[in-house]
Amino acid sequence: MAAFPACLNSAVLVLFSCDLCLVRANRPPSPVNVTVTQLKANSATVSWDVPEGDIIIGYAISQQRQDGQMQRFIREVNTTNRACVLWDLAEDADYIIQVQSIGLYGESQASKRVHFRTLKETDRLPSNSSNQGDIMVEGLDTERQLQTGEMVIILAVLLMWAGEDGGGAGPISGASGRL
Repeated sequence: MAAFPACLNSAVLVLFSCDLCLVRANRPPSPVNVTVTQLKANSATVSWDVPEGDIIIGYAISQQRQDGQMQRFIREVNTTNRACVLWDLAEDADYIIQVQSIGLYGESQASKRVHFRTLKETDRLPSNSSNQGDIMVEGLDTERQLQTGEMVIILAVLLMWAGEDGGGAGPISGASGRL
């Protein structure tokens, strides 16, 4: 009679082991080459690669301050982005991050831990702008000025072209003979 429970225990153990193997086989691979770039006093960009072959529907990022005062878990589903900007970081603080792939049948194992330290506010890169704000914001402001300038030029050309004859036929159609 004692042999039956022993066989049952062995059978359950074998089935459980097979089930675990199947679950692991369906999990996506862990991200590799996790790197931290664009490091600033209060933000950083994390990027990674994922081995090809499996369907990835998103990523999960675990961010932990090394002193243990803060932990954040970011989960992005329905994305193929392989980078994420981490905001609201403490100045001159140590962080540890790990990235996981999210597949159709679950999440991968976490990537290797990556350690980084945010910059001090005084470690910012010098700026030529009178606005001493964020470098990325300054770049966007310059880009907006270019777009606005382009729109003014296009509008001025269109007004000159439309007002040349009053009828809209201008130098493009050759009606006036002038350029």
